[in-house]
Amino acid sequence: MEQPGERHPAPGSLRLVQDLVNTVDLEGGADELRDADALTAWARENGVAGAPFDAADLAEVLVLREALRDVCQAHTGPDVPQGSTEALDALLSRAPLRLVIDPEGTAAVRPAPGLTGAAGLTAHLAAVIAGAVADGTWQRLKSCAADTCRWVYYDRSPSGRSRWCTMSICGSRAKMRAYRNRTR
Repeated sequence: MEQPGERHPAPGSLRLVQDLVNTVDLEGGADELRDADALTAWARENGVAGAPFDAADLAEVLVLREALRDVCQAHTGPDVPQGSTEALDALLSRAPLRLVIDPEGTAAVRPAPGLTGAAGLTAHLAAVIAGAVADGTWQRLKSCAADTCRWVYYDRSPSGRSRWCTMSICGSRAKMRAYRNRTR
């Protein structure tokens, strides 16, 4: 039986956004980012500069994580809640990016130098998202439509209209609930 996250991972660096949002299992309650040390370890394991992190950074990253989950949910239809867009605006305003051009003339968006903590991680993720928007992969990073799950997955379906992290678990539950409601 499929488990959440068993679908194909997001391509390239977009996997970092997916991995951050999925550091908490909403259904089971397990959270990898239980303290600042765990966040520091996660960032180092994922090659993100800006460590170490403190308790204030952890609080901001948890807000960032849930706001990104809401954005991924919007990729399946519902709008991003206003509180999430406001939180993202505030976090992104402290995480400046710059355009870097290499000797071959290739341009890339990168975090501004010297950023640390939550601002550094936010800028790193913003640069990843900018790249994913440019290559057309961002809209396919989605949050499961099941309220008890909301696991972030990468939709590789041909039509790009998938709504659940797994059809065999969350999709089946939703379809069974809809069937029961119709037959009442």
